[in-house]
Amino acid sequence: MKTTPPTPADLAASVLAVPPLARKADLSLDRAANAALIRHVEAGGIRTLMYGGNANFYHVGMYEFGAILDMIAELAGPATWVIPSIGPDYGKMIDQAQVLRASEFPAAMVLPPAPPVAAAGMATGLRRVAERAGRPLILYVKSEGVMTPAAIAALVADGTLAGIKYAVARPDPAQDDFLRALADAVGPQRIVSGMGERPAIAHLRGFGLAAFTSGLVCIAPRASQALLAACRRGDWDEAERRRAVFVPAEDFREAHGFIPVLHDAVGFAGVAPMGPMLPLLDNLPAALHGRARELAAGLVAAEARQAALAA
Repeated sequence: MKTTPPTPADLAASVLAVPPLARKADLSLDRAANAALIRHVEAGGIRTLMYGGNANFYHVGMYEFGAILDMIAELAGPATWVIPSIGPDYGKMIDQAQVLRASEFPAAMVLPPAPPVAAAGMATGLRRVAERAGRPLILYVKSEGVMTPAAIAALVADGTLAGIKYAVARPDPAQDDFLRALADAVGPQRIVSGMGERPAIAHLRGFGLAAFTSGLVCIAPRASQALLAACRRGDWDEAERRRAVFVPAEDFREAHGFIPVLHDAVGFAGVAPMGPMLPLLDNLPAALHGRARELAAGLVAAEARQAALAA
């Protein structure tokens, strides 16, 4: 696992995979399945693993937080940057920060908090958590009503934040005044698009963001990396063709739950069985398995085509 302090170059190193977390029937961690998933994405060129919503870190308790961190640190390759998540409430963040301090993880992402939240209180809390952890944080921005771009920039300037995952949904992701102001304030090289392949082109082309996060990259890492490479070349027609591979599965995830669809689709794709989901979430209903299997198979085929091109 990479343990050096995070830099903007690290944010741009590859697509940032946001994997699910595999568990056994008794909800204990499935080390073998998690290892298989990590090996799969690493073999496809992915250099960053961000364990957040898809891994259901919202509901991970302190009773197993340290064990999860130990496992993913041990399983990741030496060049892979692993970013665990903390929060979303302040009490949990502070407790988890103490665990992080004793670890080798160079940064952690703060999950979006639920109300009540105040902008000044967020800034104070993030600074205290970063100080307790002894390392910088990555802010997950899912709404524009919590902190202003100037307030976020101040946290970057004082070393509290190493980066921002931006995931504010817009009808047209190319039209986003808040993202424009944020990129101007902190620099686009410190921001990654945080909503998968669907808005990635608009965010990288229009705002110059460093890279994008993806859940489906856990099934088709080479295909997702090819999309990022096309964006880097400025080959936007090719990027659109690459993006189209992921849109049907992303639409299905939006309609039926981003987290459970991905969780089960990774197993349907033959990458690794993810097992049951940690409550308070639940696995995909059986009635939706057929369509999820079809979409997973389509991504597997796209990945095979990309692997053949690279061979």
